[in-house]
Amino acid sequence: MESVFGLVGKDFAIVVADSSAVHSILVHKTNEDKIMVLDSHKLMGASGETGDRAQFTEYIQKNVALYQFRNGIPLTTSATANFTRGELATALRKNPYMVNIILAGYDKETGPSLYYIDYIASLHKLDKAAFGYGSYFALSMMDRHYRKDMTVEEAIELVDKCIVEIRSRLVVAPPNFVIKIVDKDGAREYAWRQSIKDGEVLAA
Repeated sequence: MESVFGLVGKDFAIVVADSSAVHSILVHKTNEDKIMVLDSHKLMGASGETGDRAQFTEYIQKNVALYQFRNGIPLTTSATANFTRGELATALRKNPYMVNIILAGYDKETGPSLYYIDYIASLHKLDKAAFGYGSYFALSMMDRHYRKDMTVEEAIELVDKCIVEIRSRLVVAPPNFVIKIVDKDGAREYAWRQSIKDGEVLAA
């Protein structure tokens, strides 16, 4: 029951993901970080098969770093999105990755941006996006309350509404979520929304 969603605000972008590592009917952990920091100003939130998600996001992260090392300048968010889409498209004909991606970044020239990339290599630039079962509720809430000129506080309030809706509507809802933000000051973790901690599960 994965849930990954994101949105673009006035001068920032936010990506939110559940933190449950699940296989079949078992929950292995509830603090899995599914949002990778690609570089100083890019975030990649991913959902899908655990192995594909971990391997592919790390592969993209290292290639973005390699490009900057070779050329002395970082890839733009748009270039990173197109590179990611190209790698998924190439793999699609060989050994496809079952991974869906929300890529957020901030560029000095163009400001914040958000890209939706699915497992069959479709690429769209959007103001708001979501993947997983939680997308049914996150997209509904964002359609109703989203505005392009939202402040960080307003966006976090909307994110919290989406999380509450996902937790209350899904039969098997993920308990914990991680929120990350990217703006002119860089990409960073903003907050966690936790209703279960791994320590509590172990103690029980």
